[in-house]
Amino acid sequence: MKWALKNNLIFIGYMGCGKTSVGKCLAGKLGTAFLDTDQWIEEQQGCMISTIFSTQGEEAFRNMETDCLRTFLDQEIEGVIAVGGGLPLREENRKLLNRLGKVIYLRVQPETVYERLKADTTRPLLQTADPKETIKEMLKLREAAYMAAADVVVEADRKIPEELAAEIICRVLNGETKKWE
Repeated sequence: MKWALKNNLIFIGYMGCGKTSVGKCLAGKLGTAFLDTDQWIEEQQGCMISTIFSTQGEEAFRNMETDCLRTFLDQEIEGVIAVGGGLPLREENRKLLNRLGKVIYLRVQPETVYERLKADTTRPLLQTADPKETIKEMLKLREAAYMAAADVVVEADRKIPEELAAEIICRVLNGETKKWE
């Protein structure tokens, strides 16, 4: 299947919501490319995101995210795209996302995120004394930005990637928008 630029499917949401796993599954089902902004940045910078955070700071990383979206638009990237959890926080990024394609917010509860990521030490924003509370607070702070960016909201807590990909194919390709349970 050949995708036109506006038909890209872009996954947003908090870390651990399934953007990468669902995105890869969906891209495979649709026979299109899968791209991940975090992976693209790591390849461009030649180091891990945690290293970027520790050596250059969060603001530098957020600028790299914006540059990545601009590059995807300039190069007319096509496919399924997963973006970093903080990328939609900038209004400029939300506008770029909407120009790039249909934005799907994979919404999860804090408990789900904690269970999925409690052993993951590569997440710089979760290296706190109380990661459960950090997750809860960050999700609360980010919800409005995620909702503002989203064309579609999918509850992703109790579903496996294959199930979510099949649901998204049915609903997005039939033109449904906003919240699905």
